[in-house]
Amino acid sequence: MGTLSEQEVPDSGAENVLDAYSRSVIHVAELVTPHVAAIEMTGTRRNGQVRMGSGSAVLFTEDGYMLTNAHVVAGIKSGRAVFADGTHTEVELVGADPLSDLAIVHGRRSTAAPATLGNAETLRVGQMVIAVGNPLGLSGSVTAGVVSGLGRSIPVWAGRHRRVIEDVIQTDAALNPGNSGGALADTSARIVGINTAVAGMGLGLAVPINSTTMRIIAALLGDGRVRRAYLGLVSTPIPLDASAVMRTGQREALRVVEVIPDSPAEHAGLRPDDLVLSAQGRPVSSAESLQKLLFAEAIGEPFPLTVLREGKVANIVAIPSEMMEQL
Repeated sequence: MGTLSEQEVPDSGAENVLDAYSRSVIHVAELVTPHVAAIEMTGTRRNGQVRMGSGSAVLFTEDGYMLTNAHVVAGIKSGRAVFADGTHTEVELVGADPLSDLAIVHGRRSTAAPATLGNAETLRVGQMVIAVGNPLGLSGSVTAGVVSGLGRSIPVWAGRHRRVIEDVIQTDAALNPGNSGGALADTSARIVGINTAVAGMGLGLAVPINSTTMRIIAALLGDGRVRRAYLGLVSTPIPLDASAVMRTGQREALRVVEVIPDSPAEHAGLRPDDLVLSAQGRPVSSAESLQKLLFAEAIGEPFPLTVLREGKVANIVAIPSEMMEQL
């Protein structure tokens, strides 16, 4: 009898790696899926036409509060959430923050146990993450991938308005319509992001769960809205070269990718390819480090920025406006 060639012999090491990967995904899916609901928001326009928004939501409190995307609720006040086991509840909008693309809805009756929120600040590029949502109406769908980028700022259109979602997680985990508002979990089944599919660039993107997000969640729970200062920058973190490190004493900065037309940033004279070194005298090296400074107290007040432009340090003062857009 013939023997298997060397190429045909299964590689047990590769199998073990794939088995471990599969077990991790299965474990996280089993723990996270019960906390993720499909939601459908419905309302009636003044002309009698029905408005609808649909996606996913993540239960994060024992008394029925769920996180989703602002663009999922689309300003609609009520709807229905259905969990993977078939249990359901009517939901009401608590509040939404278009700038972070986060919203909170509240279920009228208890359903599943809440998910555990993690901390996206611990994520590293290359780390495995699992996305759970309801793409194309298919409840409890799971995809896996890795973190492929951190600290991104993504410009998106909301109706006729342009806005920027700050500090998103980029992943190659496949996201489709209906995933928006679903969970992005780490291998310990902690929710580190809320998936968003609004960028339309074939990227998996998620709003991170971090200290800034928790501040937004607290404001939505308390007041139903977040008063936010708005600059109008699209930026990405970038390491500085050796000469810039020597000149500035910093290793990282935020590179301005785009300045939104007619924004406070444009009025202040910021330009694409400027490297933002500091804001209000504090070093900035991520979208979140800048976003932390742009809450209510910054609205209408001088907001000093130090930038590196064509090798020279420049000081610029912007006057942030209040973010008033509603989806």
